[in-house]
Amino acid sequence: MGLTNTAAKNAKPKDKPYKLSDSGGLYLYIHPSGSKTWRLKYRFDGKERVLTIGKYLPNSDVGYSLAKARISRDQAKDLLAKGVDPSIDKQRKKLESKIKQSDTFKLMAFEWWNTKKSGWSENHADAVLHTLRKNIFPYLGHRPISDISPPELLQVIRKIESRGALEMAAKVLQRCNAIYRFAITSGRTNYNPASDLREALKTPEKRNHAALSAKELPEFMRKLSAYEGHQTRLATELLILTFVRSGELRGAKWHEIDSGNKEWRIPKERMKMKEEHIVPLCNQALSKLIQLKELTGHREYIFPSQQNASKPMSENTILYALYRLGYHSRATAHGFRQTASTILNEIGFTPDAIERQLAHAERNKIRAAYNKAEYLPERRKMMQWWGDYLEQIESGSNVITASFGTT
Repeated sequence: MGLTNTAAKNAKPKDKPYKLSDSGGLYLYIHPSGSKTWRLKYRFDGKERVLTIGKYLPNSDVGYSLAKARISRDQAKDLLAKGVDPSIDKQRKKLESKIKQSDTFKLMAFEWWNTKKSGWSENHADAVLHTLRKNIFPYLGHRPISDISPPELLQVIRKIESRGALEMAAKVLQRCNAIYRFAITSGRTNYNPASDLREALKTPEKRNHAALSAKELPEFMRKLSAYEGHQTRLATELLILTFVRSGELRGAKWHEIDSGNKEWRIPKERMKMKEEHIVPLCNQALSKLIQLKELTGHREYIFPSQQNASKPMSENTILYALYRLGYHSRATAHGFRQTASTILNEIGFTPDAIERQLAHAERNKIRAAYNKAEYLPERRKMMQWWGDYLEQIESGSNVITASFGTT
């Protein structure tokens, strides 16, 4: 006849453990403590074995009622019919579950990040991790990476789009795609849900960084010269004189400056393209550095944070200065690179020299190495012309013309 729900529920503990048989080898094992466990007796390879199915908890999702225990018994019988030991299969599934839970998206992302960060600048590595912490980890970080479906990932990407951050949404999806490719390569999953979502993204409007025109630059330079924040003013002036990226300026250290050779050598670790960048320093830039030496020469950073001198100044310092000068949405730190490039190209400087000074990527590595040496003399002349140009438009003098050309 087998067990009934009533018999299983009313079974009382005794001094010694005992069994209540059901059918097909299934029985309820009652412990002296009062706990009850479903077990299955079976034979495999001629030997008698016992499979522990789980605790008898008829009203709980985590336990086994009589009906649920019988389903597990039937599944075990199916495995036996296929020549599989149900006890070994249970151990295998338990191990797979443990591995699966350890391969969460967050842990996989950190493993990918630690593998890749040595090839990135410190600022870029921090930015990559920040975007994941803000946009992905709160929603999918705890999930096993192999369990996340395309619709689930798309739902999280849509949250970013709903903020109007379309470029960020594309960037986050790109990083998720890279994490999944890494997970597939390392054998932690066999499917990449991010690879199918590119066409589902909204297309951001193509916009350049806000940049001043040549006509707007003289007035800006005069306003900047009267700015009250001395260190911030010098930082902004040096940024315009060198037109490096703002992160490269903020992270500048005194040991990188070679005043004798009038050079600033930015190490490859801090460059976007992971290649050392030489910035010829014009007389005007050297003058700014002399003034800064009195302020921060005893520090590691040329532009230390006011809150913590062991760190560089905030990425928003120059941006907020531009706001206070009345250039909100009209100028950005990155935009000065565009302004310099436009003016220098219009004047007639060699485009390759300008691109090299902007530290843009050179796809041909052989040509990049050649250009690094070939264009340095031209770049020195160009940077001094640029310094003279900025000085003259600030004072209202006539602008000098270029005497620069290829030889």
